[in-house]
Order: sequence, then C-alpha cells, then structure tokens
Amino acid sequence: MKPEYSFIVPVYNRPDEIRELLESMRKLISIRSFEIVIVEDGSSIRSNEVVRQFSEDLNISYYYKSNSGPGDSRNYGMKKAKADYYLILDSDVILPENYLKEVHNFLANDYCDCFGGPDAAHSSFSDIQKAIDYTMTSFFTTGGIRGGSSKGFQPRSFNMGISKEAFEASKGFGQIHPGEDPDLSLRLKDAGFKICLIPEAKVFHKRRIDWDKFYTQVNKFGLVRPILNKWHPGSGKITYWFPTLFMLGFLFSSLMTFTGTWFFISCYLIYFLIIGIDAAIKNKSIYIGLLAIRAVFVQFSGYGIGFLISTIKTEIMNRQPEKEFPQLFFKKDVGA
Repeated sequence: MKPEYSFIVPVYNRPDEIRELLESMRKLISIRSFEIVIVEDGSSIRSNEVVRQFSEDLNISYYYKSNSGPGDSRNYGMKKAKADYYLILDSDVILPENYLKEVHNFLANDYCDCFGGPDAAHSSFSDIQKAIDYTMTSFFTTGGIRGGSSKGFQPRSFNMGISKEAFEASKGFGQIHPGEDPDLSLRLKDAGFKICLIPEAKVFHKRRIDWDKFYTQVNKFGLVRPILNKWHPGSGKITYWFPTLFMLGFLFSSLMTFTGTWFFISCYLIYFLIIGIDAAIKNKSIYIGLLAIRAVFVQFSGYGIGFLISTIKTEIMNRQPEKEFPQLFFKKDVGA
C-alpha cells in the first residue's frame, strides 16, 4: 500500500541520533500510513546497523550516497520516496507522539504545499542544549518561529513538509548550506505555492551541544542571510540587522564606561537580567538562566559578525558569494 507521508532524514556520522529519532517514531500516534527514507550522506560512521534494528517495526528505506550536503541528500530522498507529501526532519530531532496526528489534522482542513512547525527542548537535553534552545526560540531574542504566522513564515528543514508537486516544480533544495530551507521557501512563495505554519506540529531539536559549534552555526546563518536577500529582492527585513547593531552597540557602550558613562551598558545589563530570569523561570533552573545569557551573547555575536561581513562583501562590494564563502556551498552529487 502506498504510504500517505514520507519522512525524509539525511544523516552524516550520527547513528546515535538516528536511533533516538527512530525510537520516537515507534511511538507515533499513527492515524495514517507513513514510510521513513534515510539518506546517508557519505558518512564514515554509518547508520545502517541502527536502521536494521528498526526495520521490523517501521517501514524504512536506507540509502548511502557520496557527500553532497543535506539539501542535495533531501532531494535524493524525495526522489526515492513513495508518498505525495514529504516530511523533512534533521537527524538531531525527537518527535512527540502526536506529531503526525497534528500535521494530518491541519492539512485535512487547510491544505498547504509547504509547512513548518516550531521546535522545543526535550527534558532529556543537557543544560547547554536547553539554554541554546531558549535563545533560538525566545520572544526576547531573534529566535523563534520567524513571522509568527503563515504570513512571511519561512519553514526550517529540521521540521518541514513539502508536497510532491511543489518539490517537482521547484527542483527542491539548492546547494547553499545553511540557508537552503529559506531559499526554497522563498522560491515556492514566488511560484505561488501556499506556505503554512502549524504551531502544534513541534519537534524536540537538539541543536549544537557546545559553544564553539553553536558559534560556528549562527555565524554561518549570519553569512547566509545577505546572500538570500540578494537572491530574493524584497525578502530582507530590518530585524536581520538587530544582532549586528546589538554587538556594535555593546562595543560602544563598553567603551563609554571608560569615560564614566554607565547608562548605555546598564541598558544591556538590564536586558541580560531579563533573559536570565525568563530562561530560569521557563526551565526551572537558575543555572540554565545563566547559561542562556551566554547563549544569547554567542548567538548575537556569531550572527551579527557574519551578517556584517557578508553584507560588505556581497552587497556593498558586489562579490560572488560562491567565491567569497566557499564553505557555504556544496557540490551536487551527479549520481543522485
């Protein structure tokens, strides 16, 4: 029988994450049939043995290909999938039991060609992961579901759905990474496809587990955004400048303390205090509140610096992104 939904999961050297994801898929309230397509993106540490352990309980297809990045691997998986609707996940997520039920109920009443949902921290996550999740989703930061509603919403590939029709029309994800998901969302929007936010279809997203990896991740996000703004005229927002302005303001405020002016730095200290208190209350932990302050600073500095550098090089100096930032682009797997 043809499945109604195909989960598409690229993976690179993370068999333990695949195990956790598949464990959560075992517990899904399955009101509809689904398959799971796992695409191993040239990993040296493969997940095939983990997949084999779940093959009796779940309808899983496993493919191994040369490394060409998550976007190209998702495209590969969608070409292999049997359903007419693809549910795209990162390997570092865990699904709540009601995930598929929430997705299906929403689409049954308001069909969309592309959708996304929020992410949250699982109780099993480390304190650092919970602090990072806070800063990436909080109302007091630039995190959270961008747009807050379907208007202007750009789904992220850790929790994203796309119809077969929309995939075939758009040719799927491009070779930039990160940023391949908002790029696809913007192309689908321009092509007239309907994009929705499903607030109830959340996933638990681990994200990065240490500060250096988190900085690298958000720095790349900052580098990518001006490139997307250039590719998609009119998509830029003043809020994308906030981390850069925040860090420049922090530098200015710090320098002003040497002149005896403490007002500006006091505003920053009040802001960080709000962050710490809010994160501590939501996570019921003062320690996580303190970690959240650090996470916000890492997020703003990484993204803000990347955004400023990329803006100067790609928009002001009009240089080619592929030459200036080769680390953001994968070469397509010609065998895919």
